Amino acid sequence: MATIQILGTGCSKCGHLQKNAEQAVRELDRGDVVEKIEDIVRILDFSPSALPAMAIDGKVVTSGILSTPAQIQELLKAHSIKENQS
Repeated sequence: MATIQILGTGCSKCGHLQKNAEQAVRELDRGDVVEKIEDIVRILDFSPSALPAMAIDGKVVTSGILSTPAQIQELLKAHSIKENQS
């Protein structure tokens, strides 16, 4: 199970990224959680290069792009493989 953090200040792209992440999580059906972070101080703690950004378990995996649900699923699967190898 992973926590996906959507980093953004509330723009429409941030909202679309959140919806795509929620769809990806629903389709994978493995208990991942989507969290929206709009507080600029918290966002800066992640040091994204652009917004919207997406982090998985605190590590930024995309910045400045609107990932599709399929792309997010691939990122989650890759993250799970790395976690299992650790």
